[in-house]
Formats: sequence, structure tokens, C-alpha cells
Amino acid sequence: MFRFGEPACLYLLAILPLLAAFYMYSNIRRRKRMKKYGDPELLRQLMPEVSVHRMNLKFWLTFLALTMLIFVLARPQFGSKMETVKRSGVETVIALDISNSMLAEDVQPNRLDKSKKLVSKLVDNFTNDKVGLIVFAGQAFTQLPITSDYISAKMFLDAINPSLITSQGTDIGGAITLASRSFTPKEGVGRAIIIITDGENHEGGAEEAAKAAAEKGMQVYVLGVGSPEGSPIPTGSGSNDFRKDRDGNVIVTRLNEQMCQQIAQAGKGVYIRVDNSNSAQRILQGEIDKLAKADVETTVYTDYDEQFMVVAWIALIVLLVEMLILERKNPLFKNVRLFH
Repeated sequence: MFRFGEPACLYLLAILPLLAAFYMYSNIRRRKRMKKYGDPELLRQLMPEVSVHRMNLKFWLTFLALTMLIFVLARPQFGSKMETVKRSGVETVIALDISNSMLAEDVQPNRLDKSKKLVSKLVDNFTNDKVGLIVFAGQAFTQLPITSDYISAKMFLDAINPSLITSQGTDIGGAITLASRSFTPKEGVGRAIIIITDGENHEGGAEEAAKAAAEKGMQVYVLGVGSPEGSPIPTGSGSNDFRKDRDGNVIVTRLNEQMCQQIAQAGKGVYIRVDNSNSAQRILQGEIDKLAKADVETTVYTDYDEQFMVVAWIALIVLLVEMLILERKNPLFKNVRLFH
């Protein structure tokens, strides 16, 4: 693939037609002035050493060199190479609960937004690691397959909201099972499954899924978001109303810490409470840093190769040729009729 590193410099090419037009206009005026002094053929015979063709050739060589210099300024670049590099890192799949209970505001600004900020800071600290995103409520699905593209990860993270899944519930077991199938087949790399949830309306099967993941060498960390005392769930309509049950009572959602601890224990991981401080992010980062880091092969595209030196050499050669051509015929080569 071909491109220019500084394409704005190509606007200088607009000067070239003007320069050529000015040169041709000057030649026309010179011929008109010569006619005033006599017959052009006779004048040429009186000035045998003057060569109009040499003057034209020198101009067009200079014109070509100037064109090449403009292309040099535009920095022509050609192609990009694929290289496989080895990086040392871990693989992390983050499963984020997006059920309506995650909108509760016992953690500011709310449970879901606090979780997204925590994940964003975690991704910021990744270097050679890979990360995947799963969202779940009544069911789980992959939001972003495991990747080392952190920019895409944060873009997908920003787009997460409860409307992505219509079926309510907290299918932690399904999220863990999906996460355990999301890693690469690379051997020797540390693998972490991070479940971020309030544990509300737990549907069962999570401990079994966490135990199965641990047997495959994956550690399951559970981040409990919210407070055991609970908080009402905003309706999200911009008002101060809260969600109510069928009897008209305000629904209060509470963090199920006991269930979260049991899942983390089954998955040979750690349970971390997420509150209004930043301690959860620091603890989680420390746990991930303990995982074994293995060499991960990644295919990357190198930068475009600069090609301006080739064009610069062409311009230099053209200028040297222009300098070697004299405007007048050399008396030593007066019998050579190469230029007239």
C-alpha cells in the first residue's frame, strides 16, 4: 500500500503549471522581441553558439527536479510489513453484570458505572496482556473477543448498558462457562476470569462453573459491587422514581457477599468488595500481577517504510545533469549535433 506521510505538501504541485505557463509565455515574448531585430533564421546564424533547445532542456530538468523535491517533502511511504513479536503477558476475560440491579446508586455514580471505570483503569495498566469482555444478566454473551487491542476494548466498554440484554437475572454460571471458552490455546499463560456483579437474583450453577474453570488452570476472581444494606433501583427515566414490584413496593437490591465469596473460593481466586474507594482496583491489579506471564505471539503491522530517499536521489541526479548542460554550445563539440 502506498501513501504520503505529509500529503498537505502535495498542494505545492499547483505551482508547477503556473511555472510552466510563465516559462512558455517568456519564450513567446522573447521570440517576438527577436523578430524586431531581424529574421530569426539570420539571427541564429549570427549566434551559432546559442542553443534554444539546451535552454529548454535545462528548464524542464529543473522543473522535474522541483517536482521530485515536492514529493520528497510529502514523504512517500510504501507498504507495511507484518511481524510476529513475542510479548510476555497474561490473558484476562472480564464478565460484567448488566442487570437492572447494577443501576443502584449505593456505589457512586452507580454500580455499573463504577464497575466500568474500574475495568477501564485495569485496561490502562495492561501492556502485553490480552483482554476480553463478556456481559451477562439472564444470559451471557461475548461483547469483545479476547484481544490486545486496548482501544477497542475501551470503546466496547463505553457502549455497555443494561439494554444490551432484555432477559433479567444474574446467570454467573453461564458467564463463567462462556469466559472459560474465550481464552487462546496458548500454553503456560496465566488466565484470569473476573466476574463483576452484585450477585442479585443468582440463578445457580456458578460454583460448579468456577470449579471447572479452576481445574483448567483459570482463576476466578469475583468483584462484589454494592452494599449488603442494599439500595433502590432507579427507573432510569430521568425522574427520581424507583422500580417497584407487583405490589407497588420499592425494590431494594442487596449485595450477596456470601455467594460471591463462595464462587471465588471454588474458582481458586479472590473475592474483592467494590466500594466508593479505589482499593478494589489496586487489589485486583496486584492479584493479576501474581499470575504467570508467558510469551504471547502477536502479529502486528509495522510502520510504513519511508521512500523519500529514492525520490531525493532522483532529484539530485536530475539537478547534476542540468548543471552539466551548458546553455551555449561548447566549441570543442561544435561538430556534435546532439543539441541544436
